[in-house]
Amino acid sequence: MPPPEPVYCDVAVIGAGGAGLRAAISAAEGGLSVLCVSKVAASRSHTAAAQGGINAALANRGADDWRWHMYDTIRGGDWLPDQDAVALLCERAADAIAELEHMGMAFTRDDAGRIYQRAYGGQRTEFGRGGLAYRACAAADRTGHAMLHMLYAQSLRSGVRFAEECAALDLIMDAEGACRGVLVWRLERGELLLLRAQCVILATGGYGQAYAATTASSVCTGDGGGMALRAGLPLQDMEFVQFHPTSLYGAGLLITEGARGEGGYLRNGLGERFMARYAPQSLELASRDVIARAIAVEIREGRGCGKLKDHVHLCLEHLDAELLRERLPSVLAIARTFGRVDATRQPIPVVPAVHYTMGGIASNAASEAIGGHGEKIPGLLALGEAACTSVHGANRLGCN
Repeated sequence: MPPPEPVYCDVAVIGAGGAGLRAAISAAEGGLSVLCVSKVAASRSHTAAAQGGINAALANRGADDWRWHMYDTIRGGDWLPDQDAVALLCERAADAIAELEHMGMAFTRDDAGRIYQRAYGGQRTEFGRGGLAYRACAAADRTGHAMLHMLYAQSLRSGVRFAEECAALDLIMDAEGACRGVLVWRLERGELLLLRAQCVILATGGYGQAYAATTASSVCTGDGGGMALRAGLPLQDMEFVQFHPTSLYGAGLLITEGARGEGGYLRNGLGERFMARYAPQSLELASRDVIARAIAVEIREGRGCGKLKDHVHLCLEHLDAELLRERLPSVLAIARTFGRVDATRQPIPVVPAVHYTMGGIASNAASEAIGGHGEKIPGLLALGEAACTSVHGANRLGCN
């Protein structure tokens, strides 16, 4: 087979989720030629599955401060996050939300017309000493879907080109260790494409499909990390894997933490609201690792629900049905379609499942890929869940 003819562009973005599309828009608006490579149609990337919201200290429902957000992020990551990266994330979050809004993202609004914010696990005011922080900026419980479709429209408007249904295989590295392109497999035609670029951005998502019980879609197979490893680059924090406490029992589909943020609570097979034993102050809004471990202990000690006592119940039926239909429509649909449960009247059976992978391609807070000796890799950036800046440490806060 003759070698594939090269295709040239200034920037090659691998992955068309939230991170990849946002980077592609910036590059295109800067006057660069951009080609975005995606295994699936860009509007079907896994970002569409994100439900609950995006953290930013807007203070729309009470006092908040980006420094409190920073404290919660560091504490939630078991004090292991890179604090410079966390400061950048939290201080700039409000600007990022305003940017998304101005681009056309349809956030849910409160009665005053401001962006609606809900409480999420592990987040409080006054450096952990105050009440709940209402920090998650939401578009009902379809936040990722709203963001992804808006970013896709903006990327088309900005002139980003797409190579959909194409799987990136390997990075092209030169003799000096710089990244000069990527080898791509066009799935529809079975052809190889040699993509030459001045900059390659890996935004390929996580590797949740390495686990049997996961909320990650079938495309989350860690492609970017595999490409980095084959190029001799290090991965970082691979031991840190987050379990979401509430996936639909028997199906693995995500039941957003926003359900608990709206007032839902957990019960075991004895009818106990068991989180009072594990996190008496935060209850169901403790951090995800705390709740996931609590559910595992309840099941292991024989206090689970059902004939097999192998799950617990998420109760929403005490909440107003109209509120649930307005703020948690996807949760109601998922419970009804895949669990045959009317969540306005019945509890939802849930178990923990792998949800987010903190580990990934070693990179700094500027998204530059880092080599085994701490050196920057010319021509290679890593973004989103594919990257590891250690901004999440050992455990990511929901909505960060």
